[in-house]
Amino acid sequence: MTVDPPPGRGDAPPAGDPPTAGRGGRRRDQAVALGWLVAAWLLLWGDVSWGNLLTGLVIGAAVLFFFPLPPVTFGGRLRPGPLLVLAATFVAELVSASVHVAAVALRPGYRPRGAIIAVPLRVRTDLNLALTAEVISLVPGTLILDIDRTRGVLYVHVLDVRGPADLTDSRERVLAVERRIVRAVGSSREVRRLDPGPVERRNHP
Repeated sequence: MTVDPPPGRGDAPPAGDPPTAGRGGRRRDQAVALGWLVAAWLLLWGDVSWGNLLTGLVIGAAVLFFFPLPPVTFGGRLRPGPLLVLAATFVAELVSASVHVAAVALRPGYRPRGAIIAVPLRVRTDLNLALTAEVISLVPGTLILDIDRTRGVLYVHVLDVRGPADLTDSRERVLAVERRIVRAVGSSREVRRLDPGPVERRNHP
């Protein structure tokens, strides 16, 4: 197993304070969190039924009441087109990665090498870190090992690494997932972070 060190340890955190939420925004954030908890509950059971739905709502509400988490403010907006692209691409990558992992597992005498790569995200909000980490972990062959919340870095274990090109491709896939998520649910300011201007592109080819 190899470890790919994170580039740019001296990177500064993103400028600007995170948006604050009022009472209405806080309730909206809690509703979104409850929705994600219910979805996770249904996925764990693998069965969508009224009983599982009601149980998920009760357990999700109890978790939010007894174990309150730091507020994760949603400052973006849903975009149906990019959201559809995100869902379709996720399904395609899920199928492709499943076939690849199955082929590796069934290949006689082959011992795949793994690696741990550090991927600094460009949008370092808690919501983006969480969503990107969840999507990456759901795809077979990749797993989030750790998250550096301060620097916005994901540490990802990848399977079947044969050379430096595979490390580069894996990092690009993580950044592509981040790009699709931000374009689907991010704010306009966050979307602009994904596409540097002409001056920044010249300074960072």
